[in-house]
Amino acid sequence: MKLFTYWRSTTSYRVRIALNLKGIAFTAVPVDLVAGEQNAQDYVALNPGHGVPTLVLDDGTILTQSMAILDWLEETCPDPALLPADPVGRAKVRAAALTIATDVHPVNNLRVVAKLKSIGHSQDETVAWMNDWMARGFTAFQRLIDPDAPFCFGDTPGLTDLCLVPQLYNAHRWGCDLTPFARLTGIERRCLALPAFDMARPETQPDAH
Repeated sequence: MKLFTYWRSTTSYRVRIALNLKGIAFTAVPVDLVAGEQNAQDYVALNPGHGVPTLVLDDGTILTQSMAILDWLEETCPDPALLPADPVGRAKVRAAALTIATDVHPVNNLRVVAKLKSIGHSQDETVAWMNDWMARGFTAFQRLIDPDAPFCFGDTPGLTDLCLVPQLYNAHRWGCDLTPFARLTGIERRCLALPAFDMARPETQPDAH
């Protein structure tokens, strides 16, 4: 498999963690979002959304959108599970994960920030924008997860942890005040102590700089 990825992309980070957790070998193919490589014609042929990640399977099948890729991984490689077995539990895990994936990430990604700057907002204003949406999202997220389990839901990391840890990477990067979110930073520490998460860290990627 080939994973088209960018070292600081939180959506790519999610998929890297999942592949590592499930023990699936892949080749990372860097796509430099800052340099605009996602807009090259040959890449857009793979991913019409001009984004990452893109997962190309061994048979040439192309998968895009991190949450869809994670669903495919769960369905085809169910061990270890990222979702609980019962339908209500699965819905609760997905709701928390989507709080990050659909409420926070889309308004914080590179192209949104670039658009804000293009219409006259300063760097300080765009950072304040990102931190505001992260704080709102983390507040909701913290209320949706288990209050005292080692990970977001239970004794092992799952889909929610895969979404949380990359978003916290962004929060640290942009100076978001995480004082109210000790539950989340505790989960982050436990996750990053695991090899699957540690190997997926942005700073360990081949295109990190």
